[in-house]
Amino acid sequence: MKDYYQILGVDRNASEDDLKKAYRKLALKHHPDRNPGDKASEETFKEINEAYACLSDAGKRSNYDRFGTAEGAGAGFDFGAGGFSSTNFGDIFGDVFGDIFGEFSGRRRTRPTKGEDLRYDLDISLHEAVSGTEKEITIPKWENCSGCGGTGSQPGKGPVACQHCRGTGQVRIQQGFFTISKTCGKCGGHGKIITDPCAECRGQGKVRKDRTLSLKIPAGVDTGIRLKVTGEGEPGTYGGPHGDLYVVMNVAPHPFFKRKGNDILCEVPISFVQAALGAEIEVPTLEGPAAIKVPAGTPSGKVFHLKGKGAPRLGGYGKGDQFITVFIDVPKKLTPRQKELLMEFAELSGEEPSKNFVDKIKDIFNHKEQAR
Repeated sequence: MKDYYQILGVDRNASEDDLKKAYRKLALKHHPDRNPGDKASEETFKEINEAYACLSDAGKRSNYDRFGTAEGAGAGFDFGAGGFSSTNFGDIFGDVFGDIFGEFSGRRRTRPTKGEDLRYDLDISLHEAVSGTEKEITIPKWENCSGCGGTGSQPGKGPVACQHCRGTGQVRIQQGFFTISKTCGKCGGHGKIITDPCAECRGQGKVRKDRTLSLKIPAGVDTGIRLKVTGEGEPGTYGGPHGDLYVVMNVAPHPFFKRKGNDILCEVPISFVQAALGAEIEVPTLEGPAAIKVPAGTPSGKVFHLKGKGAPRLGGYGKGDQFITVFIDVPKKLTPRQKELLMEFAELSGEEPSKNFVDKIKDIFNHKEQAR
């Protein structure tokens, strides 16, 4: 009795992934394409496939583990004089190897394929991001040749069927007991050959051109947001659709405003008099100036809130808010009269302007010690 686990080099508790990895490794090593004329490798390859066909099937594996045999374990495989054939081998081999050794008959590589997607990084200002705008962009891309309509041949002289593969785009290769289909090397899988190439595109069927597009940027976009423009990517192959264009937003920093999500942040200076006595001041917003009331005794760092003055919610309703942080702007130069008035104010407030910060800290600690 053959030990299928030993043939694949795995233990009896091997998972499906373990079986597949072991089969892939051994099949690559002993495949007839890599060992032409090697009968030993051919026999080993047969055993590997027989073992994997059994152990990859849950029902057959269960019977094999219990009774040492699996009814139908070799079903679909014929290793007689007529050579190797299989009703399910194409599915097994294709599932593990994909296109490594070419596709099996009945499946073509020349199916319509969507074109490649393109990316364009677009720089916009904060005002444009918040308000929305329209932009024109120019992108270099491949376009179907207007001279030949994308066929690659001179007008009136279309491609002819490839004689090597008889127009199928595939050639069948016999390797010992095994027959596979591969992409035709003469026509590249197209099934046709261009005998009179177009002078404009030199037979490629495509030309490189700059395309200008007008984009509508919705209000509320932010850095990293991608806008999809359907069908503006590279053209597809074999009649497949164009890819898409993704425009990625990059919002430039603003010298005054900062954005946090849909909220807008800024800092506004106020004078000592405005902070002490209170005032109504005008502050900038992205929509224009707005007035806020600064109450008397406002400390530096106080935050004021303007509802609905932020960025629109992209794809939703409403807007964010604006937050204004005020700070007291201390004048760097004072007139003699201003100094005189401030000294008088300090005296009336019980302050000693001549004391530096360290002296004031010492006074605070001395006061605490006396209070104990």
